Amino acid sequence: MMAGGGARGELGAGWRDPDPDPDPDPASASAPAPTWALAPTPTPTPALTPASSPSLPLASESLQPLQDLTGDGGVRKEQLRPGTGQPVPPSASVAVKYSGYLGNWNKLFCSNGSSKYPRLMKLGKDITLWGLEIGLLSMTKGEAALFVLAPEYAYGQRGCPPSIPPNTMVLFKVEVLDFIDSEECDAFFELTYEQRDRLPLEKVLKVAATEREFGNYFFCKQRFKIAKDRYKRALSILGRSSSSKAEQSQINASKVLLFLNLSLTYLKLERADRALKYGELALEMDQGNAKALFRCGQACLYMREYSKSRDFLARAQCIQPFNRDINNELKKLARYYKEYMEMEKEMCCQMFDPLNSYG
Repeated sequence: MMAGGGARGELGAGWRDPDPDPDPDPASASAPAPTWALAPTPTPTPALTPASSPSLPLASESLQPLQDLTGDGGVRKEQLRPGTGQPVPPSASVAVKYSGYLGNWNKLFCSNGSSKYPRLMKLGKDITLWGLEIGLLSMTKGEAALFVLAPEYAYGQRGCPPSIPPNTMVLFKVEVLDFIDSEECDAFFELTYEQRDRLPLEKVLKVAATEREFGNYFFCKQRFKIAKDRYKRALSILGRSSSSKAEQSQINASKVLLFLNLSLTYLKLERADRALKYGELALEMDQGNAKALFRCGQACLYMREYSKSRDFLARAQCIQPFNRDINNELKKLARYYKEYMEMEKEMCCQMFDPLNSYG
């Protein structure tokens, strides 16, 4: 009920999950073995729970004066917890936890507090309550706040029967979990194909990077099918060819990141054949990419193609000899292969035992 009637490389330097940027230089022999685990994204701010939330007093009883965001008292704010970074931009898609109340914070009329992974909502499209949108534009990532919205900034003179009576002030508790600024993407997809082809490469790469960021967001929320679609959408943006070798190199570098992300996403979807395909596409552009070799090795191991898996993983180990993930995967391969051979031996014994009994 967020609408109303009122007037971000792959994910990180991790082998198990996509990264936003190219990996750092390989660790030296004396350094600790690197692990390519989940992305180096900022630690999420703990969500407000009923047990940890501060009491929600009436605005007039607040210990601090409310901030008047509109100058006419229509949207007033009390910050419960500060956030970090830049404020939410007008073109953002935001992930928020919210609860809407009437009266003295004692009548809940809408909430998504039970959702483990709140969906991304586009300002002005999915969130159309004027006062709430104004409030969100004043917030940063991780911030929690209370808002008091006058009727003209909420549900207006008519209200929203039966939940919202006419001409009613409403109260919201909001927490910004994350947001992605999609201004460049929005503008790009409004263009014709001919206009897109004439855009500078820098803008095209930025749009593709934003689409990859959306994919990363959904990947982290374990919504792998949506992540896969966003990665493929980013690839479609990079479909243009360039006569300049330098520009084509930039395009290929962006594609490699997406191929790696798609390879891992398909592993999560238990589609090892597709994971292998995208790992090999990454290797076509970068033969020495240890992560692509690792992904291919994982895919082949999943498909029980032990010889191919060993080949890919051994090549990856030559490039990253102290990488813990590669070495662990090789140990797993050895264990699986041993179990496979023992099972084969047992089957052979069972086949020939009856024959030996007639000897």
